[in-house]
Amino acid sequence: MSENALLTDVPESNGRSEQPTYNGETEEHIHKSSESGEDKTPDSICDNGVKKNNTSVIGSNTTNTTNRAKKRKKAPRDATAPKQPLTGYFRFLNDRREKVRSENPTLSFAEITKLLASEWSTLPADQKQQYLDAAEQDKERYNREFSDYKQTEAYRLFSEKQSSEKQQENKKERNGTDINSEQNDIQQDKDNDFTGFDIPIFTEEFLDHNKACEAELRQLRKATSDYEAQNAVLQRHVDSLYAAVNRLESETNQQHTTNQVLQRHLDSLRSQLANCFATVPLPGTNEGATLQNIDNYVERLESLLNGNVEQSLRNAVRNAVSRFELIG
Repeated sequence: MSENALLTDVPESNGRSEQPTYNGETEEHIHKSSESGEDKTPDSICDNGVKKNNTSVIGSNTTNTTNRAKKRKKAPRDATAPKQPLTGYFRFLNDRREKVRSENPTLSFAEITKLLASEWSTLPADQKQQYLDAAEQDKERYNREFSDYKQTEAYRLFSEKQSSEKQQENKKERNGTDINSEQNDIQQDKDNDFTGFDIPIFTEEFLDHNKACEAELRQLRKATSDYEAQNAVLQRHVDSLYAAVNRLESETNQQHTTNQVLQRHLDSLRSQLANCFATVPLPGTNEGATLQNIDNYVERLESLLNGNVEQSLRNAVRNAVSRFELIG
């Protein structure tokens, strides 16, 4: 087991009321750290690195069996909570592990941990005190950050979430048996509702039932044939509509092409009229024909020619028309 796992394990409640956990530790466990400032080597290792107490084989096997039978659930963590402090011993492990591993590449993780524990036991007091002082400073840092964290909205939401999950878990445990019983009753009711076909074959009742089924089947087949015929008629109508749409699209495209040709011809006529009558001003305006006023110019010229107009204007119009015919 790594030291991170050791840090995040939650101690048993021992009959006390449970407290919210943050980053895997209870608030009581975090704040009731030892005030002496001195870390202790794990109980299973003495000063010279040799195990002090030997547990009996029977007791060890019983404990392992119990742990395998009931795996302890990890406590949830709040990602926004401050990082929990490391003890001096774990700081020493983190500081020395890589070097010891490089010097002893064949040793397992457990063997390296035992070797480091023995080295910690024989470490001079002044060097050990450096790790203990750093751990104490980290602990003070954590206490300050945790006090600030308890005033945040994240702390309140996390506490409420833990309480709600605990209530739901207890409710599931209480209602588990009732739910299973209810599901069994529902399945039993479904099984009882199925009666099956309980008419003896080759009897009058069976033959009458068979005739009724055949008559119903014939009606269904006839209805199916009628629906298929109606679908065929509808499909022909759909095909006819598609053909009509295609014809309309073709005629529309053809008409669009014709309109474009006529528009080009009209623009050409307007341009020729404007060129021919540009030098023929109308009485009262003294304006000749242009592309912008050609339509209005032709209407006014027609009204003048239908009335009493000077002969000079008629001659000018006749000359312009003769030029138009030559251009055309």
